[in-house]
Amino acid sequence: MGYRIGIDVGGTFTDVCIFDEQSGKILIYKLSSTNKDPSTAIIDGINTIMEENNLLKSDINYLVHGTTVGTNAAIQRTGAKTGLLTTSGFRDIVEIARQTRPSLYDLTEDKPEQLIKRRLRKEVDERILHDGSIYKKIDVEEAKKPVTELIEEGIESIAVCFLHSYINPEHEKVIKNIINETYPNVFVSISSEVLPEYREYERLSTTILNSYIGPVVSDYINRFENNLKNNGIDVNPYISQSSGGTMSTSTTKKNPVRTALSGPSAGVSGAIYVSELAGFENIITLDMGGTSTDVCLIQDLKANSATGKKVAGFPVNLPMIDIHAVGAGGGSIAWIDSGGVLKVGPHSAGAEPGPVSYGLGGEEPTVTDANILLRRLNPKEILGGKMKVDSAGAHQAVDNKLAKPLNMENNEVAQGIIKVINSNIMRAVRVVSVERGHNPRDFTLVAYGGAGPLHAVDVARELGMKTVLIPESPGILCALGLLVADLKMDYVQTKIMMADSTNLNDIQIELKKLDSKAGKWFEKENIEESHRIVNRSLNMRYKGQNYELSVQLTGELENEAQLNQIIDRFHKTHEKRYGYANYKEEVQIVNFRTVVSAEKKKVSLKKYKTDSESGKGIVDKRNVYFEECDGYVETNIYDRNLIGVGEEIQGPCIIEQLDSTIVVPPNVTAKMDEYRNIILNIGG
Repeated sequence: MGYRIGIDVGGTFTDVCIFDEQSGKILIYKLSSTNKDPSTAIIDGINTIMEENNLLKSDINYLVHGTTVGTNAAIQRTGAKTGLLTTSGFRDIVEIARQTRPSLYDLTEDKPEQLIKRRLRKEVDERILHDGSIYKKIDVEEAKKPVTELIEEGIESIAVCFLHSYINPEHEKVIKNIINETYPNVFVSISSEVLPEYREYERLSTTILNSYIGPVVSDYINRFENNLKNNGIDVNPYISQSSGGTMSTSTTKKNPVRTALSGPSAGVSGAIYVSELAGFENIITLDMGGTSTDVCLIQDLKANSATGKKVAGFPVNLPMIDIHAVGAGGGSIAWIDSGGVLKVGPHSAGAEPGPVSYGLGGEEPTVTDANILLRRLNPKEILGGKMKVDSAGAHQAVDNKLAKPLNMENNEVAQGIIKVINSNIMRAVRVVSVERGHNPRDFTLVAYGGAGPLHAVDVARELGMKTVLIPESPGILCALGLLVADLKMDYVQTKIMMADSTNLNDIQIELKKLDSKAGKWFEKENIEESHRIVNRSLNMRYKGQNYELSVQLTGELENEAQLNQIIDRFHKTHEKRYGYANYKEEVQIVNFRTVVSAEKKKVSLKKYKTDSESGKGIVDKRNVYFEECDGYVETNIYDRNLIGVGEEIQGPCIIEQLDSTIVVPPNVTAKMDEYRNIILNIGG
């Protein structure tokens, strides 16, 4: 028995969660992120929490980390100097992209800055046809020339994407061998390994991003591993990936693009886990941190997976949990536009300098400052007293920057900031619910992140939702989610064919190819047979359609009857998604997919007995602004740790804890369940 550690690094705070396998106790610690080197805050956090609780580092047996290093490098354009090698005549695909664009008819819109400049995109005289046959064989000596030209330009990384290499990777492997043998220090990604899937632009974009962030992520992982060992933590860490699983650091270094939604996906895993324990199967997650808010709709305790989501404005066609993010966090800056209208975000004060009330040099008023001013947040200290609050500074910033120019009172402006940010969050929730045919009223809102519980009831009430669930440690749920996620990897192979009995043998061959890859992965990760999980699916479409639907394979596919069952399942899936099905139309298989995972020993949250004593959680009173009361009202302040299991509390009140603060407005009842989740029931 030992300790399992989950670490989530956000733009403002780093969260450390330790699970004691023997006692079932969870320890948490929250500290400011160190953006220059996130591993610094990680090590500081681990050292502090272990020293405070007299724990031995030698007893740590598992450590998993959610990171945004790669995503930040792409967003801030601080990745490696990268070159591209592609088929002759195709180097401009990255800019041509797709005809479908968000602002197709806006002639004034600037194109996003490309990750690779045009002069660093070199062409190779080779050509493979759509069926995998070689039309123009690659000349090894000629192929060395563009590689050398890129090296002379000082590139650190190379992306290789040839036409139709998803079906025949021979030429890409030739280039990879040339680079590895001649320039072993150069990071290289080939599309046939990153994403062996058709659609040229998306495959190219994914491969470029993988190469662009590859050296940055690899350097960070190396530092992270070294820092762990230098501090006496002798474990092989795992990294969270966008699909909701985890992967080894060696896999992460080769496939850094898989970490694009590392932290948010872990939060979804954690939300599913605690919601199942609490008895809620249909939920909408609201993860609000310092920089952004991430929302996700989960039905029957399953999160939808999506491909083609954008990272830093570029499509990445790898499976990711279907999370929608908006620039709305506690650090989101409030400002006045040219028309005199109050706006909030998407730019954020982050961890450095942070909100004005943190006293770290921030000058622009933020959502956190508004919550301080309205006294929803403790106006003296937060993080359990570890961080003092500059309440006067928050008042002055709101007054000078916003209230005076708008000719309004401070509290009116602060309430306006809260309403604007809540409106931004509500729009995000509607994207994953209403716009996809779901009524938010049929779901429970699960709020977490440091700022989620501050805004949850306001958002839920506006959406007509009646129940809000706040986990025991909402501020570190992403870190907890890391500890309940399985080790996972996914494989895809494009092979377009008709779904009929004449192709049954070819279908079986493609599935066996992916099974072989899955077997090698299990062996590489030393996964025992009893812990191996394999899920297979087909991307299918009607002949002539441009996009596919995913259909799960629930068993073997060995005869015509089983194939017909899959085809029938596709028709029903199509009807459910689009409202119609054409049973006479021919059906095509486009992609074969296999998701392999390995069950890890998970945390097991402790169940608590009902506490007959109530009212002992009140630790203070202060005047708090509630819009429902048209002003400040004397309000009970509760310490969450002192609230008894089964106890019901009537709003208005404020519930404080180390990692978050819960606002309970009037006509809302809060109840502590047996897993120490707080369930908020919203009245009229």
